[in-house]
Amino acid sequence: MTVITRFAPSPTGSLHVGSARTALYCWLYARKTQGKFILRIEDTDLERSSQESVHAILEAMQWLDLHYDEGPYYQTKRFDRYSAVKEQLLKEGKAYRCYCSKERLENLRNQQIENKEKPRYDGYCRDRQETKMDNYVVRFRNPSSGTVEFDDLIRGNLIFNNVELDDLIIARSDGTPTYNFTVVIDDWDMKITHVIRGDDHINNTPRQINILKALGAIPPHYAHVSMILGADGKRLSKRHGAVNVIQYREDGFLPEALLNYLVRLGWSYGDQEIFSKEELIKLFDIRGINKAPAAFNMEKLLWLNQHYIKTSLPERVAQELEWHMQRLGLHVSQGPPLSDIVKAQAERAKTLKEMAEKSRYFYSEVHFSEEAIKKYLTTEEIPVLTSVRDELMNVLDWNKEALHQIISHISEKLGVKMGKIAQPLRVAVTGDTVSPPIDLTLALLGREKTLARLSHALALARQFNHFG
Repeated sequence: MTVITRFAPSPTGSLHVGSARTALYCWLYARKTQGKFILRIEDTDLERSSQESVHAILEAMQWLDLHYDEGPYYQTKRFDRYSAVKEQLLKEGKAYRCYCSKERLENLRNQQIENKEKPRYDGYCRDRQETKMDNYVVRFRNPSSGTVEFDDLIRGNLIFNNVELDDLIIARSDGTPTYNFTVVIDDWDMKITHVIRGDDHINNTPRQINILKALGAIPPHYAHVSMILGADGKRLSKRHGAVNVIQYREDGFLPEALLNYLVRLGWSYGDQEIFSKEELIKLFDIRGINKAPAAFNMEKLLWLNQHYIKTSLPERVAQELEWHMQRLGLHVSQGPPLSDIVKAQAERAKTLKEMAEKSRYFYSEVHFSEEAIKKYLTTEEIPVLTSVRDELMNVLDWNKEALHQIISHISEKLGVKMGKIAQPLRVAVTGDTVSPPIDLTLALLGREKTLARLSHALALARQFNHFG
């Protein structure tokens, strides 16, 4: 049997990190078993679904590198199929038309709540003989006795009494199919063998199994993953910070770091913290997923992200860094290779957004604040910077080692510590007080840009200090 998993988000917003974790588990299980991973867009909620959300989901899946083998399939393009199965169930007496008004159903619900009963449809139209052709919904005729039993791959054996499951609506009064019905038909038609999804669907599962059995289909295996919580123990939401996958990209996280973090929110392999994708595929086990909810820890994610920034191939990190540089309006062709920037800044940034911000001066003009000029481009520093510029003008072999020797030589010649030269020089060429080691910074800036900036800084310093 070929394992076939599916990820089936609703396009009513951006991709939530909790949904991304579910997609990852589905993807990993398919890859581990050499099966298939299908993407299905459940867009039957016509009022809330949008093409913008579809695009956001596809963009997030691409960024996370969770490639699907089939799809995306769209439920709105399968309405004829759902309608045909609905008519089949009606013909076989496994579904029926319900003419109950909203008022009747609301009164029934209120009465049941008042009597401290579980709100559920009472089957009023279940055996109704007359047939009208308008103003009705279609309900599935759920078995009225017996149980639904299945082995949840995470939670073990689960049993539900059919008497507790009411006759759910499978088609609305306008003819559009409902979630629980479309999911069943899709899983059946797409030969899904394993449904891995959030535990908020546990109560849907026995209903869906009953519909599958009514159609003569074999239900898939189910695995229900616990939710992700915020630090306060409540379900992860916007009040805890970013929950949208693309927001994590915008905040400067590598997809590898986010995936590594998400997989560990509920699954573990001993004490191992860092996993390559190849290791995850080899080691992943559905039954190893924890039943208990996991708490999101931003500090842990930041630590993991910096680990990947420092240990990944600089060329790989540079691919993601370029996206951030472009968002800042910086043209990377006008400066050093981004892989060199990654090597220089990896120890200094927890996120790529931070790295991009700290590397602006390599690709854009330097702007000095009055405070920076007052503090670092003083009358005392002008002769020092002039000497540095003059010495650097004679350097033809522009590299880190040669530049270090020049600065060291000037330090000895002027009888000052290296720091007394390095800091005003750093401000002069970067406009900032923090950068990689000054010899490396100058090497990355290049000869032409370094000399031009030194001359500009000296002119500003003379003007500000009225130096002749």
